[in-house]
Amino acid sequence: MLKLALVFVGAGLGGCLRYAVNIGTARLWGLSFPWGTVTVNVVGSFLMGALTAWLAYRDGHALSEHARLFLATGILGGFTTFSAFSLDAVALWERGDAGLALAYVALSVLVSIGAVIAGLAAMRWIGG
Repeated sequence: MLKLALVFVGAGLGGCLRYAVNIGTARLWGLSFPWGTVTVNVVGSFLMGALTAWLAYRDGHALSEHARLFLATGILGGFTTFSAFSLDAVALWERGDAGLALAYVALSVLVSIGAVIAGLAAMRWIGG
């Protein structure tokens, strides 16, 4: 039951953070491009890489499983998903912005993968 509660609370916090980022980016850059989704995907991917590396250094500690459930599955799972990404890409495509839709897909996927690599590398460089 504790594990479920950790994921539940973490996902709620992550969802609130996602909402705040979406509001903030909309105020900063408008709604013509899904900047909120790009932001949460890139930041969330970086944090997932950093967290994964950090937890790997602590493998075997009792905290590791609970921290992973709360932080990775819960907070980051609630913060960033590709379901919103997919919807945004299709919306751009359907409104006739095929080039923008393809740029959005490429930017989101490539930069998010790069961010995971950067997060892993950062934590490896710091030494966990």
